[in-house]
Amino acid sequence: MHPNPIYRGEDLDRNLGFARETGFGVLAVNGTDGPLMAHVPFILNDAGDLAELHLVRSNPIARVLKTPQPVRLAVTGADSYISPDWYGIPDQVPTWNYVAVHLMGVMSCRPAEELPDLLARQSATYEARLAPKTPWSLDKMTPEARDRMLRMVVPCRIEITGVDGTWKLGQNKDKAVRATAADQMAAHGFGTEPAVMAALMRGV
Repeated sequence: MHPNPIYRGEDLDRNLGFARETGFGVLAVNGTDGPLMAHVPFILNDAGDLAELHLVRSNPIARVLKTPQPVRLAVTGADSYISPDWYGIPDQVPTWNYVAVHLMGVMSCRPAEELPDLLARQSATYEARLAPKTPWSLDKMTPEARDRMLRMVVPCRIEITGVDGTWKLGQNKDKAVRATAADQMAAHGFGTEPAVMAALMRGV
């Protein structure tokens, strides 16, 4: 996370809203031989203090969770490279603008009997975004396939104790300079959704 406070002024509600809407992040846990990471979908409760997810039982992180562990869940959004030439002013350097929110907390495995409800709520959350498509649900699986899948997955949750958000949108530049760079980014930028990043830059 960028240490400059000019990029970290978004309030808690916006950071949590971004994480909740994105619903996908990189989970990092300390392992015996070094950091362990996994890319995971998750759901965040209304209060923003509980993230729920599941892991494949064979994931090394699931084995570490024999006892609750401190974790960080990094949720990233739009990003793009910025050429110094795009600002239209001298003495600039290359940089990369981005949005990222980190959720910190303590992660634990949950009892297996909680898994069907968790998977049902996760799929309902994601399927609702595909309306008017008829939502998929667990009952579309045969009992045999469903039971086999459930045996392979572990329900988990993170009790969130901290939230860090970085919205690096060129706030250290004048609005006109930022807008000039955003126009070039929308046309020529590369990264993850440079047009979205350009719109965010114009909005600050």
